Amino acid sequence: MAHDHEPHDREHHEHGHGHGHTHGHDHGDIDWAEMAPLLEAEAELFTPLYERALGWLAKEVTEPGLVVDAGSGPGVISCLFAETFPGARIVAVDGSEPLLERARARAARKGVADRFGTLAGELPGALGELDYPADLLWASRSVHHLGDQGAALAACAERLASGGTLAVMEGGLPVRFLPRDIGFGRPGLQARIDVALEDRFSRMRAELPGSVAQVEDWPALLASAGLHHARSRTFLLDLPAPVTDRTRAYVVTALTRIREGVAEDLDADDRATVDRLLDPADPASVHHRPDVFVLAAHTVHTAVRPV
Repeated sequence: MAHDHEPHDREHHEHGHGHGHTHGHDHGDIDWAEMAPLLEAEAELFTPLYERALGWLAKEVTEPGLVVDAGSGPGVISCLFAETFPGARIVAVDGSEPLLERARARAARKGVADRFGTLAGELPGALGELDYPADLLWASRSVHHLGDQGAALAACAERLASGGTLAVMEGGLPVRFLPRDIGFGRPGLQARIDVALEDRFSRMRAELPGSVAQVEDWPALLASAGLHHARSRTFLLDLPAPVTDRTRAYVVTALTRIREGVAEDLDADDRATVDRLLDPADPASVHHRPDVFVLAAHTVHTAVRPV
């Protein structure tokens, strides 16, 4: 499983596969080598949000020896950890070897390859192959892809060093990139898309192997995993109009994947509105309209293994 998800993961593949985007969570036949450049671009767009989150973590965790990025995808956040903690060794863990190849190449470009490693395997089992416990273990939008989230957090907690921190990026707010009233179609399109995505997300969770229904109270789940001092903080990505070409390309991709993922859950009028928004020949499409923006909020929950 790869998750560098950066946009709202209920809509995207970002996560840097984890971290980060717009998907319906049908991961079975995804060609991650083909997806990698898109995941990397999305995670790079969300870098200002990640940098703020890591800056906050750096005040909570001082001089870690080992930082593990669980569900690293192409390694955008992994390499940000290398910059944030220049004395730490970084290990990127992901189920996709093509994405880990991208992570290693990125680490080399950033000049941190000498303290950057990768581990291929599915979460959370792959964490058992770490050579030594982590001082900071980061899971960005990867835990919700595991059937038993409580058991997954407990497995992560077991791989922490005494006094080590588990940081989980889950929840927040859906990404927004259009005004409520776009001048055609019924106002409130993105709110209705949110409903469709939430329903799809619930179906995805229910269909996971060993799925366990749980209240998504992340601090309580972290406490149940035996961790103490739970804290939560939300970080904003605010890219106002007028947007750069890179940001506009992200919006086009996000809306395209929404169209592919939840079209059957939208009514005919909303599908027609989305199709018009995606028509590059239409001046009112997201390819051209001047009011496109990106606004997103991701929440990080942390807790500490008792000394």
